[in-house]
Amino acid sequence: MIKSLALAAALVLVAGVAAAKEEPVSFAEDVQPILQIRCATCHQKGAEGYEKSGFDLTSYDGLMKGTKLGPMVVPGDPLTSNLMVLIDGRSDKSIQMPHGKKKLSQCDRDLIRRWIKQGAKNN
Repeated sequence: MIKSLALAAALVLVAGVAAAKEEPVSFAEDVQPILQIRCATCHQKGAEGYEKSGFDLTSYDGLMKGTKLGPMVVPGDPLTSNLMVLIDGRSDKSIQMPHGKKKLSQCDRDLIRRWIKQGAKNN
């Protein structure tokens, strides 16, 4: 009986460690392709979204620079990152992104959220 309890406790501990260790999200391989396909048409130099906001989503540096009004990503904090506020639909409907288009999938938004939570690295 004691062996069974010890084995059960060890399995729970291993499962907890495995769940806590999440796969790293890559900006170049995971996040940038989403932004390129869904956001960069409007948020690049010369396009309407860029002209209105100054937000350039064609590069890591542009994303991290933010808009004319300030940063859009707070590394480590997806909850207060304005990028997540806009793409999750937690802002006024007139500024939700992508503007006038179908919302990003939950999977894409969760991936971006995890990347921010992991420190929003240029990896």
